[in-house]
Amino acid sequence: MVDESSSQESAISGVLARNEKRNWAVSPSDVGYHFGTSGFSVAIATAVTHPLDVLKVRLQMQLVGQRGPLIGMGQLFVQLLNNEGPRSLYLGLSPALTRSVLYGGLRLGLYEPSKYASDLVFGSTNIFVKIGSGAISGAVATALTNPVEVLKVRLQMNPNSTRGPIKEMSKIISEEGLKALWKGVGPAMARAGALTASQLATYDEAKQVLVKWTPLEEGFPLHLISSTVAGVVSTLMTTPIDMVKTRLMLQRESKRAGSYKSGLHCAYQVIRTEGPLALYKGGLAIFARLGPQTTITFIVCEKLRQLAGLNAI
Repeated sequence: MVDESSSQESAISGVLARNEKRNWAVSPSDVGYHFGTSGFSVAIATAVTHPLDVLKVRLQMQLVGQRGPLIGMGQLFVQLLNNEGPRSLYLGLSPALTRSVLYGGLRLGLYEPSKYASDLVFGSTNIFVKIGSGAISGAVATALTNPVEVLKVRLQMNPNSTRGPIKEMSKIISEEGLKALWKGVGPAMARAGALTASQLATYDEAKQVLVKWTPLEEGFPLHLISSTVAGVVSTLMTTPIDMVKTRLMLQRESKRAGSYKSGLHCAYQVIRTEGPLALYKGGLAIFARLGPQTTITFIVCEKLRQLAGLNAI
């Protein structure tokens, strides 16, 4: 009799726990805070690390279609300052910040709803669900914001341009057509999917492991360590895809290498003409940018979520 009562109580508790866990309907203000904190945190991280993004793009466009010694990040930094001035390190900042708010808000903002939807369907939020949720949110966010990314890298490669972002976008559309704004969207979606999956899933999982196996609790030290681990993993995963994406978006700058038909064709051409390590051109700049950017994004996002009354990621 006692055993039956215990079993019934356990069953009822389990049902209530599942219902409580699955009741994730939110108000419009919560949605606004959710996406707003995500977009704002990514924008802050982008503003801080933008010079490294400019260096990354320039490094990736070295010796296109050729083999040979490459200029390092330090030497390129000095060259840019001497030849183009300090302002060159902030080329494309306006579209970069615009993209950060939109892309960052969608990329981080869609992760948790995707994870919860998977929990409803599959009854689990294991590491594979987290990876899948991150990949979906990153790919969707990039597909919607790719035109701003194309505009950003074009401005970063044209220091002598006197046109603003709007005129530059009009020029791209008039000379290359509307489809040009979605150049490189395939590799960009693949990169964003891999980036978001590796970043968010690693950060999420690292937090759980650290809380379980160390004395760390929710707070700055936990966020710092987890975001640093996420930055390292995401850099290793996304550098070759980022290289291909940049080349496709700047095809007019890559005429010596011929026209790239797709992301796979671009990767093949780069390996054939420049060697396998060419896929990691700008890798140090990517890590120098993505590591701090990941750390700043998660620390700021967690703080903003706390101030907005939202749960931690």
